[in-house]
Amino acid sequence: MSLPTDPAANLAALIRCPSVTPAEGGALMALEAMLKPLGFAVDRPVFSGEGTPDVENLYARLAGDHSGEGPHLMFAGHTDVVPPGDEADWTHPPFSATVEGGFMHGRGAVDMKGGIACFVAALARHVEAHGAPGGPVSLLITGDEEGPAINGTVKLLEWAAARGERWDAAIVGEPTNPDALGDMIKIGRRGSLTGDIVVHGRQGHIAYPHLADNPVRGMAALLDALFHPPLDAGTENFQPSNLEVTTVDVGNPATNVIPAKARATFNIRYNDAWTPEALQAEIHNRLDRAAGRGKLRLGKEDGVAFELSWRVSPSPVFLTRDDRLVSGLSAAIEAVTGRRPALSTSGGTSDARFIKDYCPVVEFGLVGQTMHMVNERVALADLETLTRIYRRFIEDWFA
Repeated sequence: MSLPTDPAANLAALIRCPSVTPAEGGALMALEAMLKPLGFAVDRPVFSGEGTPDVENLYARLAGDHSGEGPHLMFAGHTDVVPPGDEADWTHPPFSATVEGGFMHGRGAVDMKGGIACFVAALARHVEAHGAPGGPVSLLITGDEEGPAINGTVKLLEWAAARGERWDAAIVGEPTNPDALGDMIKIGRRGSLTGDIVVHGRQGHIAYPHLADNPVRGMAALLDALFHPPLDAGTENFQPSNLEVTTVDVGNPATNVIPAKARATFNIRYNDAWTPEALQAEIHNRLDRAAGRGKLRLGKEDGVAFELSWRVSPSPVFLTRDDRLVSGLSAAIEAVTGRRPALSTSGGTSDARFIKDYCPVVEFGLVGQTMHMVNERVALADLETLTRIYRRFIEDWFA
């Protein structure tokens, strides 16, 4: 039986599965077919949650040649992808895995079916050359990363841990490199916190403002207080925390009516100068001070009535300091590419924020320039290079 040693063939099989969140789309079935010949035991648990779609996930484990006594390495990722948008905008159909000009085109090529394809190929090459590695290897793959992230990695980790699984280190195969393979390893992530503000006014005719209270005036004062002054200037390992307002809405189609309410949503990507609790307290204080100074109409000094609510489950900030994992992956990258990768905490959140509660975790994958874009694509040369990096790391890790 042939082993899945070709990353391009692995990736093509995965791209051809239309696994738009939360649909499995055949992607986990295709991945299972690659892993079984390598000796993996594969489970595909389905998790459910109220108000969210059911999600199928995959956990695969290879015991290794020392009956599980060596260090347990996890590779984590997701086979779900974002929608392709208007398929007419694509040069090639988004689920065709068309190869042209040295690139493979398709949704998920870099985010992140490509990373999975390369890790499987790397492990297959190791098994083909040396047999099973010197300790357990597991793949923890979800179909819910691009969605609400409720019925995916969180529950899959809990499920595996309840069955006695313990891990020594994890690599998440997200696309981490900005320009070229070897540019960057993600060793941590900023936290994410989302809040909603509602300002209450009084509806009225726009020609008689003395009979109404315009909540937009109050909302403007509150939002200005959120932006100024900056939350911080950054820390040793993280860029400055940043707040962005993502929606402001009054639900008012009429131009001659002062609305009764104004709503806004904001998100903060915060560094390790803050805990979620301290950051929430800072936002409360800023809004309270601004509300006391704000006005809903000229001549009215009553301040601004508002409500602030927080979305559930803020993402925590974290930093991985495990030298064996970080140095080992850096050395493998340098040995293959000649580049010494930067150690970064930039970017958004990923499922590494859940894995860090179980073991040290870093992120390293393909170049991410086309992720989520029309004509998402990956260089075939990059697939081969990433496979060689993963293989070098696997061999060094179990040496």
